[in-house]
Amino acid sequence: MKGISKDFPGVRALNHVDLDIFPSEVHGLVGENGAGKSTLLKILSGALRNDEGEIRVNGSSVSILNPKMSQDLGITVIYQDFNLVPYLSIARNIFLGHESQIGSGFVLNKRRMNERSKELLSSLGINLDPTRFVTDLTVAEKQMVEIARALSLESKIVLMDEPSAPLSEHEVKLLFKTIQTLKEKGVSIVYVSHRLEEILEIADRVSILRDGSLVTTKATSEMDMNEVIRLMVGRDIKEHYPKQSFPSRDLILEVQGSQWEKISLRVCAGEVVGIAGLVGSGRTELAQSIFGVRPIESTQIFLDKRRVRPRSPSEAIHLGIGMVPEDRKEQGLILGMTVRENVTLTILKALRRWGRIDRKRQNEETFSLVSQLRIQTPSIFQITQNLSGGNQQKVVLAKWLAKKCRLLILDEPTRGIDVGAKYEMYKIMNTLAQEGKGILFISSDLPEVIAMSDRIYVMRDGEIIGELPGRSTSQEAIIHLIAEGGNHVAS
Repeated sequence: MKGISKDFPGVRALNHVDLDIFPSEVHGLVGENGAGKSTLLKILSGALRNDEGEIRVNGSSVSILNPKMSQDLGITVIYQDFNLVPYLSIARNIFLGHESQIGSGFVLNKRRMNERSKELLSSLGINLDPTRFVTDLTVAEKQMVEIARALSLESKIVLMDEPSAPLSEHEVKLLFKTIQTLKEKGVSIVYVSHRLEEILEIADRVSILRDGSLVTTKATSEMDMNEVIRLMVGRDIKEHYPKQSFPSRDLILEVQGSQWEKISLRVCAGEVVGIAGLVGSGRTELAQSIFGVRPIESTQIFLDKRRVRPRSPSEAIHLGIGMVPEDRKEQGLILGMTVRENVTLTILKALRRWGRIDRKRQNEETFSLVSQLRIQTPSIFQITQNLSGGNQQKVVLAKWLAKKCRLLILDEPTRGIDVGAKYEMYKIMNTLAQEGKGILFISSDLPEVIAMSDRIYVMRDGEIIGELPGRSTSQEAIIHLIAEGGNHVAS
């Protein structure tokens, strides 16, 4: 790709960007949210057309006008949000759209399709029944089906956009093993991730984008984490986790359950309380119970020492509880609405005057929060769906800052956002704690939850099994507690 440029209304997404990919190479592509990574992939995959520049494949200049043309050139994209049909089988998904490979005329050879699917999955070291419905698969298994589909298309270039974001540590290792298998088959990978340690581990070379322009392309062996971060954000970030502590004894939240004999969950004013545990341990379910999304069974919730029973999110919000959910697109935002409409969703009653929304106050509130959180948007009237992932996450957070909640639940708030946006998120957590808010912080990133928490609760199988100190504990201590499964209270 030579001199690729792309303009959207009010913004230049790509500015004369060059990208070259070698055979059997893993090429890392990094940059802050809004740097142009996804736009570059969409142009290569045929989802968007470049305004300027040239694309050459195997030495020949090509025009990629649609995704079908991209596939015909041997290019396949695997998005973070999988492109699979849930209630079709694995085999039907692998060959969806190109069934003619295993059919004869108008007759679909299901037995041959299942056999071929099993062969493709086996070549990746995966043993899955090709007749299973995709809806019954784990996230990691769905990803393997996407990769098997790329192999069925005989793709030579596979574009992976945040492939590890929804995966556990074990599943990431499986993904890396699969990528090595693809390399051995002569396939090239473009790997986009905000997890820079993964880029340095798996990629042969890395290209760094900033504000729509290419900063540099270098071998990963010639770079370290600090240099990558400096080139991405244009400044030095000396502390990856700028934690400050403001805990008090003023109890905001207490959660008690009959299954927790020794430990109840407590959050005090000015405190960041982390929740750690494997995927499926019940962290999100606990948070949703506090926020009124899930029914409360044997659990008792006390807010400011008064027993409460939020039966819906609206009741929880009325009590002063806010929640940044794990899935911002499905649960945190109305993507078709503007930034202004999303930011002020929680305070519409307060903005009402004489039965109508006071637009001047609504604009002022939105402008203030956009400035405070450094949300990159052409205007407060921009449709939220058009923002980058990191800026969408900031809009979700702005909604709760506008409401001035006393307790804020953050469920995976840094998933899928870049290192600069993460740093800003950590600083916001410090500010909220300093203001006396209580923060319940759920994260699958153990170094992050350790560094940013005053105390940590560990969960397994829907139960709190231990409490550990924050920054003075270790990943090993958390993992050991999960494996051990016994109750442990921090000293």
